[in-house]
Amino acid sequence: MLLERTSETALVQDALHAAADGRSSLLLLAGPLGIGRSAWLRELPARFADQDVCVMRANAAVMEQDFAYGVVRQFFDSLPLAAPGGGAADVPIGEDTPAAEAEDLLPAAADDPAAPLDAILPELREMLARLGRERPLLMLVDDLQWADTWSLRCLAYLAGRPQGLRAVLVCTLRDGDPRARHPLVCEVTDAATQVMRPAPLSPAATARLIRKQFDESGEEEFVRACHQASGGNPMFLSSVLSALDDAGLRPTAAHAATAGTLRPAPLRERLAGCLSTQPQPVRDLAAAMAILGEQGTPGLAARLARLDTIGASGALRVLNRLGLLTAEDVPGFVHPVVQDAVETAMTMAERGSWHERAAGLLYEAGHSSEEVAAQLMAAATPGNGWSAAVLRTAADAALRRGAPQEAARFLRRALLDSTEQGEDRARLLIDLAGAESAYDSAACERHTAQAIALLDTPHDRAAAALRISPGFVSTVSPAALDILRQAAADLGSPERLAGSARDLALRLEARLSHSARQDPAELARSVRWLRERPEAPAVCSGAERELLAVLLHAATLSGRLPAYEVVRQAERILRRVPATGPGSPSVLPLLAPVFTGSDDVDALAGWLEAREQHRRRAGDGPEPLAQVELAMVLLARGRLAHAREHAERAFEQAADGCPDGAAMAVAVLAAVALEARDPVLGERVRAEASGQRTAGNLASTTMLRLTEAQVEAQRGELDQALDTVLACGRQLEASGWRNPVLVPWRPWAIRLLHRSGDLESARALAEEEYAQARIWGAPVAIGRAQRLRGRLRGDSEGTALLRDAVDVLRGSANELELARALRALARAVRDGAEARELLRESTALALACGVPWKAERDLPGSPGPAGTPPEPALTPTESRVAALAGSGLTNQEIATELGVGSRVVEKHLTNSYRKLGISGRPQLAALLGGARKISAGS
Repeated sequence: MLLERTSETALVQDALHAAADGRSSLLLLAGPLGIGRSAWLRELPARFADQDVCVMRANAAVMEQDFAYGVVRQFFDSLPLAAPGGGAADVPIGEDTPAAEAEDLLPAAADDPAAPLDAILPELREMLARLGRERPLLMLVDDLQWADTWSLRCLAYLAGRPQGLRAVLVCTLRDGDPRARHPLVCEVTDAATQVMRPAPLSPAATARLIRKQFDESGEEEFVRACHQASGGNPMFLSSVLSALDDAGLRPTAAHAATAGTLRPAPLRERLAGCLSTQPQPVRDLAAAMAILGEQGTPGLAARLARLDTIGASGALRVLNRLGLLTAEDVPGFVHPVVQDAVETAMTMAERGSWHERAAGLLYEAGHSSEEVAAQLMAAATPGNGWSAAVLRTAADAALRRGAPQEAARFLRRALLDSTEQGEDRARLLIDLAGAESAYDSAACERHTAQAIALLDTPHDRAAAALRISPGFVSTVSPAALDILRQAAADLGSPERLAGSARDLALRLEARLSHSARQDPAELARSVRWLRERPEAPAVCSGAERELLAVLLHAATLSGRLPAYEVVRQAERILRRVPATGPGSPSVLPLLAPVFTGSDDVDALAGWLEAREQHRRRAGDGPEPLAQVELAMVLLARGRLAHAREHAERAFEQAADGCPDGAAMAVAVLAAVALEARDPVLGERVRAEASGQRTAGNLASTTMLRLTEAQVEAQRGELDQALDTVLACGRQLEASGWRNPVLVPWRPWAIRLLHRSGDLESARALAEEEYAQARIWGAPVAIGRAQRLRGRLRGDSEGTALLRDAVDVLRGSANELELARALRALARAVRDGAEARELLRESTALALACGVPWKAERDLPGSPGPAGTPPEPALTPTESRVAALAGSGLTNQEIATELGVGSRVVEKHLTNSYRKLGISGRPQLAALLGGARKISAGS
């Protein structure tokens, strides 16, 4: 399918008209590799099939350059066996034909290439003149640069004597080919009366080729991507389209990005073949460019290729004429497949040697450590004396930008390159263990143990042991615990130490204490430690803050200290940790459960907001752990839709580089699934948790098991669901985890018992929950327990309990729990003005939390079709659109406010009406009537 070559064809047509009048000419079509010269020449005869033209064709080839008069012979062999007048030929093949006459003329010179041509060339010209007397000749030569020298002499002779031939000679020439500069080739091309240079294909032509390839039109984004990836070069474009089609991809916007990344093997091989014919300087410069990649500059690539300024400039010009560069003065390949083609021609040893030289060159030129390290990583042999230091510096830079796996790669290579032993090698192993602690605890522990064996002092061994992940989210292996215990024993008790040694001992104590957080005796010891110190524990150093955070976390899990006292101490730590400081504080994963479990999140929310603003001003991306902690705050406030949004975002960001963040996000999503009564989300969370480090983390595994019970209850398997929940409770109690907020298993057991008809057991469990809530003292725990007690009684005393629940929860951060208590109280007082006001306030709060009451079930046994899953909660965007609509804004005003189209607003409102069970704006305004009053009073 030949596109956008009509102007070139028209020039040939004009030349044929002139030839019919006796004016012969030579046309040259020149261009870079893949521009479509051969395709155009192949289709050219068909354009003149209805005209009285004698077509003679020849295709020059690299392998036939030693075949004397090969191109000339092809001219005559291509003639049809027809009489000069166009009638059917009755001459036997091989007898008295132009081809036979040419064979009689040429053998002598073919047998003796050095024989003079003076006698042959005039006779050859006379033969062509006779052929052209009846009809004009169209003589086509593809890839003139590869023609044999004898044929080139003939063509030069004919081009210099066009009179009387009635012929049009059309030749194609590849730009940049070394033989294009052969004197005989230049003699032919210099005689050209017209030089044509076809332009790259336009986007419109790209779209037509896509339709031909896929039998359907391509979407605009896909067409644009294909055109950009190919640069309009027909060879590049057809290769990319074929590869996409072979992969079963359709020409849609979803596959647009793939078009720019494909590196088709056939295209790579053809480019490699083209480059292999180039002179050594051109191949060397291409190799240097491939090795340097984005680091390359003209001067740097020339130095790596060991070319002087003139040689490099000439080589760069050749690569550009071949169509392989983005621009003549820019050492950048037009497509990644060109780099692949260059590297294909290298052996592994050659490639390693190039990278080794590139590393040294970049190092001497003062390039960044990471740029040098990238070359060292690909070098085949160990680096020079400076390579280990460069790799360590590059690892530090990678860690600062949050790439621990890349940092570990640099450090492993540094270990290979380094000749250091003893303490210096131990330092390198410690750095490697520190990088690995973020994603590979087993490797971290192994390299830490190797480093400790090389260190002499208890101080240094303790510092090395602390490189092991603190396990504040995941668990610490037995081998790592042995390392920590031994280091702590060697160093001694913190009370007998001072300075940095004391800090190390405190950190070791914190790690060992936290690793035993599922031991009731250790939790009790932590509570005693806090009770026995009426004075405020010190928080001046990071080690003191870490130990206190561990103890407060233990006290929170046990629920044996008043929540207000625990959160007061936690606020002291938070005030000492600047939100604008570098890195994420290691104690924050410990403090977040303390604040959320205490139902007092304002201090943590303010700290997280300040940190996020600081990171935005600095141009940094969001931290996965901070996103999870913000999701925990939102969950503690009952804002389920927003909590889910932040947790899912954190999971996506942390899935590869921050396993602890991903594991925490899974736990938050499980809690959202439970609170939203969403078993579908619960099942998805359990599937995502399979690849995260949740094993051994009692909080995460319990939340996931509770989502499993939720699904079982949804299927009607009440006994199995109850067994699962009670098993979770027994495990938590056995571990000393009695906090009623962090893992609320009793409310779920109470609901299941109530649904099963075992009211007595449900009431007994509710009393246990209330007793534990009173010990802990968090408003959300007490209020929820009172609501459950009131709902289970159902009499006037139950109504009094519900009123108490509402009063308590008005002092809670959790708006969803308040909404539930208000709704339960509205049901208890049945009807009247009070019930309507309670229900309106409850509905407004629930809507703000993203939980429409149409979807909410206060107890699993509430009326509703059996097995019917709840409606999904309002999304954050739906909540915002609904709130704006309820305040009286029109759809267009809402669209302007949010920066979206009015149709998007209509869609969100329609979804909100369906979820809320209302028909339009009047009902929405009624639902939201109390929202502003509630917000002002909270």
